[in-house]
Amino acid sequence: MIQIEGVTALVTGGNRGIGRAFVEELIAQGANRVYAAARNPDDVDAELRELGAVPVRLDVTDPEQVREAAWNCADVSLLINNAGLFAGQRLIKAEDPDAARAEMEVNYFGVLAMTREFAPVLAANGGGAIANVLSVAGMVPAPFMGGYSPSKAAALWLSTITRAELEPQGTSVTALIVGSVDTRMASHVDGRKEDPRDIARAGLKAVKRGEHVADTDWMAIDARARVARDPSGYERQMARMLHVPTLRTGR
Repeated sequence: MIQIEGVTALVTGGNRGIGRAFVEELIAQGANRVYAAARNPDDVDAELRELGAVPVRLDVTDPEQVREAAWNCADVSLLINNAGLFAGQRLIKAEDPDAARAEMEVNYFGVLAMTREFAPVLAANGGGAIANVLSVAGMVPAPFMGGYSPSKAAALWLSTITRAELEPQGTSVTALIVGSVDTRMASHVDGRKEDPRDIARAGLKAVKRGEHVADTDWMAIDARARVARDPSGYERQMARMLHVPTLRTGR
């Protein structure tokens, strides 16, 4: 269990979208310090800085930058692995065959690298917590999301294994299952989209409770229910979305 008031947190991809919302919500809930990590620290704009966000240069696929972040942010007790990549490519019939590898590098190996480097930091600060921002597409296969869906599924299992490995040091690990959110990543999506701040509030609530896996919004809850009712039917629906772009939804 961890309290947000007084916490020191680091959010990857903290300059926009859900990551920015987490930074804003952490500050609003009384966090002591919030590091907003971005590949280019200049992307952490003046508004966030005025709120108190501390910019950090961090590309989660760069081992040296990950090590530097862990060294320079040694007071972190809450790590939010939010940085993500959606390449918008098919998996088998991809125009760019390297797209799936890039998605795996950010969405899985990036989370793994951050967790490895920050685990000792969290231990030194009393255990703390990790929140991995994942996706409905990682809970169930989403054929229309190419390599993104497998990468988020890998990060979901990573979360479970991390929880087991870090249990002795008192680190909680929460996997956040996110549906369709009003961000740049989901700009191609039609239909209902959640406010990123609502996702951040739900995510922090789950972290405070020490939940293992938490659905952050209506789409995540509905998808889980539909899969439970009719797994084959849900899979067929996902496959149809591959060929009907206007039906596509998901983070």
